Amino acid sequence: MTKLGLAVPFFHALPVAEYLALAREAEAHGYDTAWTAEVSGPDAFTTMTLIASHTARLRVATGVVPVQTRTPIVLGLTAATLGHLAPGRIALGLGVSSPIVVSQWHGLPFRKPLAQLREAVQVIRMVLSGERVNFDGEFYKLRNFRMTAPPPPQPVAIYLGALGPKMLELAGQIADGVLLNWLAPDTVRRSLQHLEKGARSAGRSLANFEIAAFIRTCVTDAPEAARQWLARDITGYAIVDAYAAFFRASGYAEEVEAVQRAWKAGDRAGAVKQISPRVLDGLGVIGPPDFCRERISAYAKAGLTMPVIFPFSPEADPRPSLLRTVRTFP
Repeated sequence: MTKLGLAVPFFHALPVAEYLALAREAEAHGYDTAWTAEVSGPDAFTTMTLIASHTARLRVATGVVPVQTRTPIVLGLTAATLGHLAPGRIALGLGVSSPIVVSQWHGLPFRKPLAQLREAVQVIRMVLSGERVNFDGEFYKLRNFRMTAPPPPQPVAIYLGALGPKMLELAGQIADGVLLNWLAPDTVRRSLQHLEKGARSAGRSLANFEIAAFIRTCVTDAPEAARQWLARDITGYAIVDAYAAFFRASGYAEEVEAVQRAWKAGDRAGAVKQISPRVLDGLGVIGPPDFCRERISAYAKAGLTMPVIFPFSPEADPRPSLLRTVRTFP
């Protein structure tokens, strides 16, 4: 049976109690994993800790935190601590962020993100194992660190947030799972092929490999406002080079070019209008309950082991809409 995940809303600034209420709803409705992220709102690990300590069965994963803004020692210690708090329920979702976040916001160098992520995962696994960490890499040169606490009683899985071919191949080589984003059901297979290529190069199998993906979802009988919200969201990504390249490879090159032309001309509203109905239909799930359930099922049939409902709402008070979306599944 396909598992179902829930992205704890990080586009909507909610009080902490609301995050916990959504997590409890997810647990009551049979979701497998709650995914927490951080950009410029709540930090992922505090949210993760709160959810893990106020639920009994729900797994909790970061989705995702960049390795550039914390050292791998700190990430390993944090994951180990959570692994003791909620044994067998913790996963560490790691990725790389953008030059804006890393350099402008944090004042840290941004270079060779793929290589840095590979090294960070190596160090984090060493920390989690309880062994002494001696590491001589390009990004990390570490001597004689060792946790004083024992390793977590059950393993902490490591997932990579991946979009392009090289990152997907790296996930297949070194991770326990992957978190994908911005997929239509008919483009899932292409990502799977890159994961399989990476796994083969490392002599691994994807037999027990978690393949999760964020799916922006709004259960509603009045879809127009939600479609406008999604168009604005997609526009914000389509002007970023890495996502623009991914959207082009997914068959949306014409729309990406039109968005970027309008954006560079200073026409923000015009850029949003270039997001065509086919892009909205491909990259989001918006509509009444039966339609949304059928669409999420299509993602599972395409090869995801864990579709992750990423609920959003165009309403001024998003809470009723978010709850409706959460309660529609599984």
